[in-house]
Amino acid sequence: MISVNRKGEVWVFAEQHDGKLEDIGLELLGRARMLADNLGVKAAAVLIGDEIKALAEKICHYGADKVYVLENPLLEHYQANSYARVIYDLVHKYEPQIMIYGASPCGRDLAPRVASAARAGLTADCTDLQIGDHQNKDEVHKNLLLQIRPAFGGNIIATIINYDRWPQMATVREGVMPMLEPVASRRGQIIVEKVHVTHDDLPLEIISEQNRKKKVDLKASRIVVSGGAGVGSKENFRLIWDLANALGAAPGATRAAVDLGFIDHDHQVGQTGTTVRPSLYIAVGISGAIQHQAGMNSSQKIVAINNDPQAPIFDIAHYKIVGDLNEIVPKMIKAIKARV
Repeated sequence: MISVNRKGEVWVFAEQHDGKLEDIGLELLGRARMLADNLGVKAAAVLIGDEIKALAEKICHYGADKVYVLENPLLEHYQANSYARVIYDLVHKYEPQIMIYGASPCGRDLAPRVASAARAGLTADCTDLQIGDHQNKDEVHKNLLLQIRPAFGGNIIATIINYDRWPQMATVREGVMPMLEPVASRRGQIIVEKVHVTHDDLPLEIISEQNRKKKVDLKASRIVVSGGAGVGSKENFRLIWDLANALGAAPGATRAAVDLGFIDHDHQVGQTGTTVRPSLYIAVGISGAIQHQAGMNSSQKIVAINNDPQAPIFDIAHYKIVGDLNEIVPKMIKAIKARV
């Protein structure tokens, strides 16, 4: 078990694949920077791989005071056993008070293993992280990590704390935390650690890797047009594609629409999909369940089209259109094309 170290740093697992940093680690550095400043400690990143030291400087540009580099040919490819082993050794050596992982396939696999080895708690899929106090009977625990996430199917927002089993650990989904603008002149301390890893720590042999790129980059799109179950059918979902094409937008969807087979999972927006912050988000036939709102409610402008005036999506929409989407969307497409 790791000691409760109130002078410990705030760490982020800086995920990389094939020598390229994943956005999720850089996004989390922005929040780690804020948490560390509130606590008066350093923000650091943990970078693991082989011949990846050159990436450490870029990580410093995004807010890290320190980067712990763990290089070894046996760490070239991610394997849960070896990565968990070297991270636990590092945690045991430096005793950080907070460690954050992306809720990527890699992070979701790795974080529980490190938490188990450290006998620490772990909160998965957080939507917010803050520093605050907690009173337990007559004792007040100050400056704890408030790990905030939806619970009970998204019907409530839970705040989870861990005051005695450190490091405090959490995973956060991609796109939830805004990425800081990089500062090229920013410098940090790069610490190359000795790595103790052997072939015994690698129970699997990776023969080849097959990577499939997502069909759409929802996070990078300035306009997103999403359809829900209310669109009615896969054939009728063509309206969403046509409106998106007219606007130069990315087509999105709710989980219900994906589950019904209207569109591929790569287009899913929401708690179990992608979190987006476009300039314009158009919600068509979407009731507005809290799980979907969690993935798009930070959009600059939200336009909602629904035939139910009591639909929850109207509570967060800036512009509300009540009516039949089969009449409204074709008129929108016609008007947009006429103006173009």
